[in-house]
Amino acid sequence: MSSARRTDTRQAAAHVADSHDLIRVHGARENNLKDVSIEIPKRRLTVFTGVSGSGKSSLVFNTIAAESQRLINETYSAFVQGFMPTLARPEVDVLDGLTTAIIVDQQRMGADPRSTVGTATDVNAMLRILFSRLGDPHIGPPSAYSFNTASVRASGAITVERGNKKATKATYERTGGMCTHCEGRGSVSDIDLSQLYDDSKSLAEGAFTIPGWKSESQWTVQVYAQSGFVDPDKPIREYSERELRDFLYGEPVKVKVNGVNLTYEGLIPKIQKSFLSKDKEAMQPHVRAFVERAVTFTTCPECDGTRLSEGARSSRIGKVSIADACAMEIRDLAEWVRGLDEPSVAPLLTALRDTLDSFVEIGLGYLSLERPAGTLSGGEAQRVKMIRHLGSSLTDTTYVFDEPTIGLHPHDIQRMNDLLLRLRDKGNTVLVVEHKPEAIAIADHVVDLGPGAGTAGGTVCFEGTVEELRAAGTVTGRHLDDRSSLKETVREPTGALEIRDATRHNLQGVDVDVPLGVLCVVTGVAGSGKSSLIHGSVPAGADVVSVDQSPIKGSRRSNPATYTGLLEPIRKAFAKANGVKPALFSANSEGACPTCNGAGVIYTDLAMMAGVSTPCEDCEGKRFQPAVLEYRFGGRDISEVLAMSVDQAEEFFGAGEARTPAAHRILERLADVGLGYLTLGQPLTTLSGGERQRLKLATHMGDKGGVYVLDEPTTGLHLADVEQLLGLLDRLVDSGKSVIVIEHHQAVMAHADWIIDLGPGAGHDGGRIVFEGTPAELVADRSTLTGEHLAAYVGA
Repeated sequence: MSSARRTDTRQAAAHVADSHDLIRVHGARENNLKDVSIEIPKRRLTVFTGVSGSGKSSLVFNTIAAESQRLINETYSAFVQGFMPTLARPEVDVLDGLTTAIIVDQQRMGADPRSTVGTATDVNAMLRILFSRLGDPHIGPPSAYSFNTASVRASGAITVERGNKKATKATYERTGGMCTHCEGRGSVSDIDLSQLYDDSKSLAEGAFTIPGWKSESQWTVQVYAQSGFVDPDKPIREYSERELRDFLYGEPVKVKVNGVNLTYEGLIPKIQKSFLSKDKEAMQPHVRAFVERAVTFTTCPECDGTRLSEGARSSRIGKVSIADACAMEIRDLAEWVRGLDEPSVAPLLTALRDTLDSFVEIGLGYLSLERPAGTLSGGEAQRVKMIRHLGSSLTDTTYVFDEPTIGLHPHDIQRMNDLLLRLRDKGNTVLVVEHKPEAIAIADHVVDLGPGAGTAGGTVCFEGTVEELRAAGTVTGRHLDDRSSLKETVREPTGALEIRDATRHNLQGVDVDVPLGVLCVVTGVAGSGKSSLIHGSVPAGADVVSVDQSPIKGSRRSNPATYTGLLEPIRKAFAKANGVKPALFSANSEGACPTCNGAGVIYTDLAMMAGVSTPCEDCEGKRFQPAVLEYRFGGRDISEVLAMSVDQAEEFFGAGEARTPAAHRILERLADVGLGYLTLGQPLTTLSGGERQRLKLATHMGDKGGVYVLDEPTTGLHLADVEQLLGLLDRLVDSGKSVIVIEHHQAVMAHADWIIDLGPGAGHDGGRIVFEGTPAELVADRSTLTGEHLAAYVGA
């Protein structure tokens, strides 16, 4: 058949398979969704908008993407499903036309100290193969270049149970690249013993000052006290040399404590395993404070922080070792790899070049492969996850993104937009949850949820094109073209925070005076050194309150009342009014319903099938014992109080017989950050990213401090919410606080009293102050990328 006839035939009759061009959702009820029914076009870029908490994530992630992943998991055998996480079917009547969903979210990458950008993206694996083939001298297989692989040597007799059994002598050897001194961590720790215990006391008198070890009844303390190696009634400073050695450095040995077999181990190795093997960023604040006090981390003197053995460092390609390659900025490494010409590893070089070029293309060329994965911001982590998908040959896939522009300077947003469009143009469906107007502008289709947040949201207010959205009367449509104007007058600083010769990460000996008593915004392209300057140079003292981007932690038992400390004054007020213990009014303590243990639901485990949760029949989901619900305060029981919204509770605890000033102050802060619609007992796991960010901000607003350092507080905020945030920042400054904000949002820049702009580029092209002054001066100057974008934003 000729190609002309084939084309004619194709045009004459469209194939029935081509008719499945929509994802249909009917009756979605996840979280706050109210029977949402919607049709989403395939192979198009659809942006989901709406105020924070309106139901965007519930529809995109918890319904569409969750069901797609559940259906894929069901294609595996029951045996394989037993090892996979069990996913419940979302609350939805019909989901039709789904394709394989790939979720690229903002979850921080693993905070394991051994995880780096190179290991997380498999670039290190390719480099190790490259050096094992081309490195001179040749030191062994790829594992010889891995800082996570230790060298092993063994020999002995083995018996093979086959035919005539006989023992044969065997040797085993594996060459690893791990530095033996720091065990592949790049740093070694020195422990200050005075921070671990008070040597003037005995163990029986509570000598330990380690968090969680202060109670003499604690099992760990009992192991030391009853081990027999030391006298529990003798002050530690009076220990003999042997007792002190056993106490600090004793080898693991089994001991019997209160009739139970436990392991005794010296204090130093115990601390190293308990605290130092974990990433500091992932620790609870009080534990992190202890580690920072008690432990000093210094660069490993043997490997100079490269984590690698001497053999791995000595093997080179040309003049470059694998340690040098990992320390280079990725854009420089890409150039070096491009210069290698070795036919024997040509396919490997091609794959490595493509991956490194993807880093540069996505705006992460300033990173190095040795950068610990736990130090990446949410936006950087999301873009690193994108890299493995950019070169994918898959098509007709659904890519789901959660605010991909977070952490991006306006200059970088265009680059991200191009990548999203490229994924779409390969024949993929791209679903994006987004707030930035620059990202909404490229959508083929827009779905706007609302009209409000929480119980006031959960419905589809608008579907259509961006132009139609502008004409629509929805909150997003009205605010889409909002532009903040420059302030006519700016505040005068009351002092200055002097930073001198800052050299952390890529900072190049920066000297700057950060004004106090005003709203100061620190900006610059991603990777220019903003966080290094502020978090690394502003002293974290008693007068500084720092609100960073780290996610708030909490299980479904945690809620706004427990997280903010609001439950404490409420429980005390209930206890005082009824003459009983405060612990009765906690669903995690004595007042919990015994049937569901205070969870409110009963979980039924169905092995490899999705578990089922049903409301507890005894407490009807209220989480408390019936006897506890008999106690009232202001005419309400504790479950009714936890079912209130913040606004209702603020009114309830603000006046009348239920007046509780301590609770009212916390509720006022929650209302100030725009969370008046949240219910006090709503599980933290159901909150959106923007709600969590504001909940953390509200909690820290109660901290005592004169300087507030906020890291991208607009994360997850709708255009309409940014205005409320600016009002909050103004109130903080007007109350006598100094506010330093690291931010990319032009509305915050325009509202600032003073701007410090870093750049001009990222990585080693950044790390310098390129502008200091008022927003009006920055717009008039237009000498930096930030100045150009701010001028365009305010229409100057």
